[in-house]
Amino acid sequence: MAKRNLSRRVLVLTLCVCFFMGVFSMNVCAGNKFAYDYGVFLSVNAGKSAMKKFGDYKTIVLDVQNGFSSKDIKKLKKKGHKVYSYINVGAIENYRDYYSRFEDITLGVYDNWPDEKWVDVSTEKWQNFILNELSTEIDETGVDGFFVDNIDVYYLYHTENIYAGVENILKGLSKKGKVIINGGDTFITEYYEKNGNLNGILDGVNQETVFSKIIDYDKDKFGKNDSDETKYFKKYLKTVKRAHKKCYLLEYTKDKKLSNKIREYCKKKHYKYYISGRLDLS
Repeated sequence: MAKRNLSRRVLVLTLCVCFFMGVFSMNVCAGNKFAYDYGVFLSVNAGKSAMKKFGDYKTIVLDVQNGFSSKDIKKLKKKGHKVYSYINVGAIENYRDYYSRFEDITLGVYDNWPDEKWVDVSTEKWQNFILNELSTEIDETGVDGFFVDNIDVYYLYHTENIYAGVENILKGLSKKGKVIINGGDTFITEYYEKNGNLNGILDGVNQETVFSKIIDYDKDKFGKNDSDETKYFKKYLKTVKRAHKKCYLLEYTKDKKLSNKIREYCKKKHYKYYISGRLDLS
């Protein structure tokens, strides 16, 4: 008899503990719905496998031109994701269906990317295309903003006209949605020094290879970045943070020790990060 009562008490206690743990687990999940803050998937094409791949990431960077529809974006946002679409404002890839329209204003081949050429962003033709055509098509899918690539055209073609072209494009895009700039240290640093702020041109900066280094573009071979380069990019991100804008790191490495170093640094600085073992970000 005593044994039976003990068993009942144990059973009740176990059920109570299980119930508490269940509620506790649900509360944890509700407070932190996603496993990761940030993911960059520029080579991923639309489809069911893509949607599964995005599941663990709160903020997603994709390329709408890879077949993603407004319906796809709506599904992602309904699940709580923030979605940014890639837009190439300083160069053009030869596989884009509009390449032939702008080949006459290209400036030169992009190092390590033979299928891509830099574009003269100072031309009215290109600015109208980016601001009134391409960005409009992207914006109409319902994305939260733009992941803007290749304003580094100003680093290579360092003229007042190119600077003005980049500035005009960024201001135009910022009126349509949030803007995360990939790289762009030369232009952004100069703009900040001139204006004392980064308002009206960006909401955040994504910097590649702060700690890592790309050794072979074709074989996904990576290494550790030079200390001087790392120091430079840390200083650049500090400037962005000082301007009250968000900082993101995009690193390429398969080295666990380096990955842990990146995570610790970002945790300390409150930066978001994505570490990829593949250069094509698929």
